[in-house]
Amino acid sequence: MYNPVKDGIEKTFTEVIYLESKPAYEFSKYVHSFWELKTNSILKENFFLHVIPDACVNILFNLTDTRIAGVTALHTNYEILNLGKSFHFSGIQFLPGVWQGDKKEIIDTYVGTPYRGKLPLVDTAIKLRTLDFMNQQSVYSELVKWFIKEKFIESNIVSEKILSNIDEINTVEDMASIVDLSPRQLQRTLKKMIGFSPHDFLKVLRLQHSFKGQYLASFSDQSHFIHSFKKITGYTPNTYYNKFDV
Repeated sequence: MYNPVKDGIEKTFTEVIYLESKPAYEFSKYVHSFWELKTNSILKENFFLHVIPDACVNILFNLTDTRIAGVTALHTNYEILNLGKSFHFSGIQFLPGVWQGDKKEIIDTYVGTPYRGKLPLVDTAIKLRTLDFMNQQSVYSELVKWFIKEKFIESNIVSEKILSNIDEINTVEDMASIVDLSPRQLQRTLKKMIGFSPHDFLKVLRLQHSFKGQYLASFSDQSHFIHSFKKITGYTPNTYYNKFDV
């Protein structure tokens, strides 16, 4: 199944802690992971998180200030977020295509203002704030159940087929064939489902797949891979691996 790499955390920031856990089986077709990103002491300098696209939608909680929360996602290019010298974030990462909430509510930059939407994000953050990561899992699961009941998330057969057959997809035509759609139908479906064109979705999947060390299966040659990797992440593969904890 699809397993996107975590965002870039510079190796020199040893005081920054990232934790991740998988959801219960009943949620596995909706949720990739529950996660936490925090400092265990005040840093000497600001920390910049290097966020790379994965076609996932995240529910983000700021546990330092529980009023701040949001629905986040990136398109096809990286984003650098200045998180400051002390922070505590957590969240739910949904698999591509399952989020059915208001697409206009999705934020693609730093979330730094109080949440004004109708989702129970602030109430959830208040519950999470006093718990350690292991004990937060039940709170995340409770929210996922609510999202399912209210139809904010739904399983998506198109994205499930694509993500389950990443190894066989090298072109948009391959992607269309796997889901039994014409390229034009696939274009309309993906735009509505995740806001990506098939070509952009393929670029993101190729990038994520390359972190598994299998880039030649998705790119014509090493030069093509390096060019594409740098365009999406801002770094060559060697530089990225040397700089970030992957």
